Amino acid sequence: MEYVLRIFFAIILGIGVGYFWMNVRKLRRNILLGRDVNRSDRSNERWRNMALIALGQSKMVRRPVAGILHIFVYLGFVIINIEVLEIIIDGLFGTHRVFSFLGGFYGFLIGSFEILALLVLLSVITFLVRRNIIKIKRFIQSDLKGWPKRDANYILYFEVVLMSLFLLMNAADVWLNQMGVSHYQTDFASPIGSLVSPIFNGVPVATVVVLERTFWWLHITGILVFLNYLYFSKHLHILLAFPNTYFANLEPKGKFNNLDSVTKEVKLMMDPNADPFAAAPADAVPEKFGASDVQDLNWVQLLNAYTCTECGRCTSSCPANITGKKLSPRKIMMDTRDRLEEVGKNIDANKGEFVPDNKSLLNDYITPEELWACTSCNACVEECPVNIDPLSIIMDMRRFLVMEQSAAPQSLNAMMSNIENNAAPWPYNQQDRLNWKNEN
Repeated sequence: MEYVLRIFFAIILGIGVGYFWMNVRKLRRNILLGRDVNRSDRSNERWRNMALIALGQSKMVRRPVAGILHIFVYLGFVIINIEVLEIIIDGLFGTHRVFSFLGGFYGFLIGSFEILALLVLLSVITFLVRRNIIKIKRFIQSDLKGWPKRDANYILYFEVVLMSLFLLMNAADVWLNQMGVSHYQTDFASPIGSLVSPIFNGVPVATVVVLERTFWWLHITGILVFLNYLYFSKHLHILLAFPNTYFANLEPKGKFNNLDSVTKEVKLMMDPNADPFAAAPADAVPEKFGASDVQDLNWVQLLNAYTCTECGRCTSSCPANITGKKLSPRKIMMDTRDRLEEVGKNIDANKGEFVPDNKSLLNDYITPEELWACTSCNACVEECPVNIDPLSIIMDMRRFLVMEQSAAPQSLNAMMSNIENNAAPWPYNQQDRLNWKNEN
């Protein structure tokens, strides 16, 4: 029977890891649908950002309550899952707590894991209260209705179950060790398990053995399910926060990039010897200005979309959103991710080729009204705890509207006409530009 269980465990492990790897490949494929951009410069600064922001959670604690609780959950997720290695070895080889040979250090590890698990439980319950009872404003806005709201709650429920199973598994193990059951003769420090273990008093030993095995199987199976749920959840940031902070834009906020396509056109116009018809083959497709769909964005922007935590710090700091305008930087990132997923499914359904579906990120997901509401103040970029840049997507889509569709708002068209005619944004002749000083 034990041999059959080991084979069954190997099958479950193989399916879980295999499905996860398949989704990782799909994720990588989707991200690389974006245009190329070089983010290999200033590697020391990039490593520093990743260490401080992704690993050190330095931007999370700007809002202390949520930040400290998130650190508990984050540390719990990372450190407690070290035990998964032991569970995998035990499952494959039929051993029990194979790392117990570490003696006192093993007891220290298990004790630390249990205290962290309790802190995770308390933190997650607090998060559930903040979302569903207190209903903090950034968690009840329209862009978090439906699946995004359910997803956030599902993952919190999942974490409650996983941490509870971990503590119950240890408590049952402690009780069985005290009862002298042969397979469970492993002494280890278990502060929470020792407190919980009396709940098994009066329960037959055979029943507690079944319960301990049930907790063990549900715990490892739950971890594998959680691992594969990440791809479909906002909690993909658990994995992507590290590359996202590494590849983030290091230029000063407010500095916009020059479009290569525009630079080429300007150089061509300024060169008296240039032949515009010889610049490219007659059948060449003109290079697009700006972005109307996800394939027009660069791969870092698409990585940003998948990394979005949907925490809403960007939207809660956006002056346009605060004043009632339609713009939500969080929605910009969620819409980009949703459209990218749609494009990826299109490619999967058509044997690796994208078949035009008469849809695009612009208009079908993000409206011009949202784009033009942005003040380009960079508050969203500054607030994001994992260095996501919604503004870069907004500006690229604005460029498309202006340069490809001539669809700028009337007020902006008037300003650009004034600059063209008067060398200033105001509708005054250059000779009259200083008349204001004579008004009094």
